[in-house]
Amino acid sequence: MKCPGQATQYWDENAIYEVSCPQCKAMVEFYKDDTTRKCQHCGHRFVNPKMDFGCAAYCQFAEQCLGTLPEEFVAERHSLFKDKVAVEVKRYFKNDFKNIRRAAKIGSLAEKLGRSMEKIDMAPLLCAAYLLPVVHPSVDDAPGADTAEPPPEPDTEAAGEILRKLGAEETLISRTTSLLGSVFERTGGEDRTAETIRDAYLLARLEDTLKNEGRTQDSKAAIICDKLITTAGRQTAEKLIEEIRS
Repeated sequence: MKCPGQATQYWDENAIYEVSCPQCKAMVEFYKDDTTRKCQHCGHRFVNPKMDFGCAAYCQFAEQCLGTLPEEFVAERHSLFKDKVAVEVKRYFKNDFKNIRRAAKIGSLAEKLGRSMEKIDMAPLLCAAYLLPVVHPSVDDAPGADTAEPPPEPDTEAAGEILRKLGAEETLISRTTSLLGSVFERTGGEDRTAETIRDAYLLARLEDTLKNEGRTQDSKAAIICDKLITTAGRQTAEKLIEEIRS
C-alpha cells in the first residue's frame, strides 16, 4: 500500500511549488514528493526544502517509498535515530528517573556541542551520549570530573543490545560502542566525537553542581571546567555559570 502522504489523490493545490535555487537563486519547480531537483539554470541539484522526511527517519521502507534518498538526508536520518534511542533508554531505566534525566541532559548537551562543530558524525555522537548512563549508571561511580582514579572498564553490551533492538546498522552500533568504551580515556577519547561526549557529560555534572550545591562548591565547579576539552564545551560552561549565578 502506498503511503497516503505520497499518494497523489490526497494532494491539493500546495503540492506543486517553486523554490529558489541556493546557488543561483533561479526558481525551481518541485512536486511535494520530489526528494531532489536539478536547477535548469546552473545545474545545481539540491534537496527539496519543503519535504517532510520525518517518517523516513524511522521507516525501513523509506527508499522504496521515496526513491533513492539524497546524501544530505541520509546523514540527517541517522541523527534523527537518536529520538528512538532516547525513548528506549527511558524504557531501560523504567522508574530510575535520575538516570533518565541524566541521559536526556547529556544527549541535549552533546547535540548542542556537536551542532556547533564542523565535520563531526552526529549519529554515533547522539546515540553514545544518550546511552552513556546505561554504561555508567551512577553519577557517583562514573569516571568523575573530581577524581584522579582511572575509570573502570566499561561494559557496552547493554548499549549494543538497545541499538540492535532498534534495528541500527552494524556500523553505527560498532562506532557507538567504541565511543562509549573510549570516552573517558585519559588520552581525551578516541577522537573529537568522544571528546564532545565527555564534555557533554562534564557539563551535565557542572550544571548539577551549580544548581544543587551553589557557591559552596566553587572549587569543584572549577575542577570540572578545567577538564573540558572542546572550545564549544568551555564556552557553554561560561554561559551556564553566568546564567545560573545571575
